[in-house]
Formats: sequence, structure tokens, C-alpha cells
Amino acid sequence: MRASKTVAPGLGVVALGIALGLAAPAQAQQVSTLGTSQDWTAYTMTENGQKVCYIASQPKKDEGNYKKRGDIFALITHRPAQNQYYVVTIYAGYAYRSGAQVTLQVDRNSFQLFTEGETAWAQDDTDRKIVQAMRSGHSMVVKGTSSRGTTTTDTYSLMGVTAALSTIDKACNAP
Repeated sequence: MRASKTVAPGLGVVALGIALGLAAPAQAQQVSTLGTSQDWTAYTMTENGQKVCYIASQPKKDEGNYKKRGDIFALITHRPAQNQYYVVTIYAGYAYRSGAQVTLQVDRNSFQLFTEGETAWAQDDTDRKIVQAMRSGHSMVVKGTSSRGTTTTDTYSLMGVTAALSTIDKACNAP
């Protein structure tokens, strides 16, 4: 288990930008911090000439019998140019087992995510349900299995998620 850490403006901005789909690290310098609300930080950036807004957090606790693991993030993203809002994404810091599903639990609400590489997403119609649960929840637990068979459990605080979402809702004119 690693010590907990928070997504700080300088920490992982390049990694987050690349994870969100930027072509080159130099472009990640366009990432701007909009503010931090307790355990969540709001960002904006330009991706292919279009504005993107997102909030990010790292787990307060990550558990699993692993030797090496990359950065772990939970994101909620708005891409107004593509009419995509409240897209929930989990970056595990390892490659998920092929075809594995990830369980995301907010308090007593449980959701299944699909995986590809190091990333897990909700089905389109589930994103808003997850975000709604997050707004009223206290913690979020994400359970996944690596390509090597290691089971991990990451626990996120939801303190500040509502305020951080409000920040990106305004910045990206979310409906």
C-alpha cells in the first residue's frame, strides 16, 4: 500500500493530459488548474483546438499485492465540442486483465465498468448515474484485476467532488 497523495496542480498534469488523449507532452502545458475543492481538483485544457474540462482525484488508500504500479486517477470529463459531459474514467496504474470488468461502488450503489489497457469507463448511460451518486456520496471504491491477476482496491474520498464539478460545469457550459 502506498501513502495517500492528492492531485496537485504540478503532479501528474502532463500524465493526465496524455491520458486524456493529448498527442504530445508539450501540449500538456496548456493544462490550467481552475481550483481545488478538498480532495478534487478542476482543470481545463485544449485538445485538438477544443476546450476540455475535467476534475481529478487520487485514491486516499490503494490496496493490492503489487510490486510496481503507476499513477492512479479518477476523472470526470466534459468535452463540449463532442457533446460529451460527465464521462467517468478510472486510470488504474496497471494494465487490466483482458476483458475484465471493474466494480465502482459509491456508498451502497454499485456500477460495472468496462476496461481497455489501463483504463476503465462506464457505459454511456451509466456515467450520469455514477456522478449523481458521487455528488451525494462519501467515498468511492474501485476494484479491479491486473493482467497479472493482482486484485486491487482503491478508495477515493468524495469530499469536494460537487464543488469541483460545479467549477467545470461553469467552465465548459455543461447542460
